[in-house]
Amino acid sequence: MPALYRFALCRLALCRLALGAPLLLALIVTTAAAGSEDARSVHPPSGHACLDQKERRAETASGAVVRLAAAIHAAKSRMAGTVVQARLCHGQDGLVYVLTVLARDGKVARIVVDAVKGTLIGER
Repeated sequence: MPALYRFALCRLALCRLALGAPLLLALIVTTAAAGSEDARSVHPPSGHACLDQKERRAETASGAVVRLAAAIHAAKSRMAGTVVQARLCHGQDGLVYVLTVLARDGKVARIVVDAVKGTLIGER
């Protein structure tokens, strides 16, 4: 193999490593954060005690709560953007969806929707 070709391959490998390392680090951080989701969802910063996956499935299957899509629709009527996180939690007057919305201008808001009625309760 010519020396110039070997040099180009080594340089390419180093570039891939230099570009791949930050992506790998981001993946590790994201995975670690996702692994601790259950711990965070039990005590979210909004003060609501959220349900775990088994409890969410039971509430949804019972038909006691509106579909998540209806809650997202209600949230988008308040703030246009992308829902980046949705949790089903115990609120003051019953179950609520706590939706984290990323607006197009970069602002983040927590919108609370009544999980039984599908109506907007508030925004944080």
